[in-house]
Amino acid sequence: MPGTPPTRFVYLGPEGTFTEQALRTIPAAEHGIRTPARSVPEALEAVRSGDADAALVPLENSVGGAVPVTLDEIGTGGPLVITREVVLPVEFVLAAPRLLPLAQIRSVAAHPQASAQCRNWLLANLPDAVVVDVLSNAAAAISAAAGEHDAAICAPIGVPRNDLTVLADKIADHADAVTRFALLSRPAPPGPPTGDDVTSLVVLIDRDRVGALLSVLTELAVRGINLSRIESRPTGEQLGVYMFFLDCTGHVAEPRLGEALQGLRRICAEVRFLGSYPRHRWSRAAAEEPLPSQPGLTNADFADSAAWLSRLRSGEPS
Repeated sequence: MPGTPPTRFVYLGPEGTFTEQALRTIPAAEHGIRTPARSVPEALEAVRSGDADAALVPLENSVGGAVPVTLDEIGTGGPLVITREVVLPVEFVLAAPRLLPLAQIRSVAAHPQASAQCRNWLLANLPDAVVVDVLSNAAAAISAAAGEHDAAICAPIGVPRNDLTVLADKIADHADAVTRFALLSRPAPPGPPTGDDVTSLVVLIDRDRVGALLSVLTELAVRGINLSRIESRPTGEQLGVYMFFLDCTGHVAEPRLGEALQGLRRICAEVRFLGSYPRHRWSRAAAEEPLPSQPGLTNADFADSAAWLSRLRSGEPS
């Protein structure tokens, strides 16, 4: 993040959740002030009002999909920009106040999303246990520690916080499940391109114009810009009016993405810039390198063609 590094962070609480675990992977946050918020709107409003420098909130899960409240807040609320993304493996554990056989567990506290992502494991290993819904993964750990339930499904960070014992780890049905989080701040110039960046946008299109969405996609495709994600959400105005969330490769400072943004501005009812920021670096070797650009569609090609056009306009030999 350019300028003064943030020191006051707010995140979707309570403490002991995956969001806090993700936030603590950011060095500035690990050494800064971290404050939990009761909801995504509350976290983002703290940044808008100046009570916090940045907020970390969940954006999407590889199993459950997008987080609607986050999309709605950043799509229609006061302007904020994403300055960083964090992708965290979702590794649930079964924990209890003491070591005990699984056969003795009669009740398990779990957030509904957690129990849903561990459904097959629960059926195979705790078929007779009652799963009790709680408000968060942290609340599950707290209730087990207090003796309200025999065990809890929680995030690993909740085990030492509540002096629990792990009975089983990595119990999620999808071993490779991850959650993507976004760090948002008040609008400011984005950091310089890294060569492996993501730009996020919200666009509103004219619903009565045939091929309107195709026109949006074409502005990106003809410039060799990879669209890595597209998601629609209702605007809340009337049935059939949607905003589209786009994630694409590249940085706003790069010529070809700059051209694409100008094109989108011309053809869309509204374009909201949500930030250009470094792509999360995956540990998997297959995902370490960005996709190669097609011949004639590299940033250098666009810079060269812009310089050529400038020479033509100034009367220089082409």
